[in-house]
Amino acid sequence: MKANVLEVYADIWCPFAHVGLRAAKAVRDERSSHREPMMIRAWPLELVNGVAMDSAKTADHVRELRAQVAPTLFAGFDEAVFPSSSLPALALVARAYDEGPHVGEAMSFAVRDALFERGEDISDFEVLAELAGRLDVAFDARIELDAVYEDWRTGQARGVKGSPHFFCANSNAFCPALDIERDTTGHLSLHLRSSELETFLAGCFRS
Repeated sequence: MKANVLEVYADIWCPFAHVGLRAAKAVRDERSSHREPMMIRAWPLELVNGVAMDSAKTADHVRELRAQVAPTLFAGFDEAVFPSSSLPALALVARAYDEGPHVGEAMSFAVRDALFERGEDISDFEVLAELAGRLDVAFDARIELDAVYEDWRTGQARGVKGSPHFFCANSNAFCPALDIERDTTGHLSLHLRSSELETFLAGCFRS
């Protein structure tokens, strides 16, 4: 039986999506020999919220995620080169999906790794051009955002709550990999929800 396609609406500079997508990929790679590519769609938080992501707040979240649930991630994150926008990188990912779902998934992880694991500014065109070249994706200075806006509109119609929001067949879940709460001091209290994620993904990733 063919596996269902997992669709995820997420922004690139969302650290919770970085953790959630990595966790979903690990489940997929372990569970399914077919490794059906994920469709990782744009959920541009700067359009949703009307303002760019705050670098200091994101850095705080990165530190809390790394300390509590993801000690092997965010190794090279650099707040000093935090991007001014994620829209060009989201457009690059959409362009990569035009080349095929495997290329699109690879690019979606590549841009996140550039930001969170290597400390690169993914709003810098030279950084994006290098990433495009690695995967043989055509990309030039005429950055087209139509696909990003289309994902945003479609996500709104589907009831996306935030980044990341997972859809598979008739089921959907917001951030199923993480339990996120705030303690009495205002800091995040984070826990991995491995069993919940695996249950949700069971219908998507079959052998």
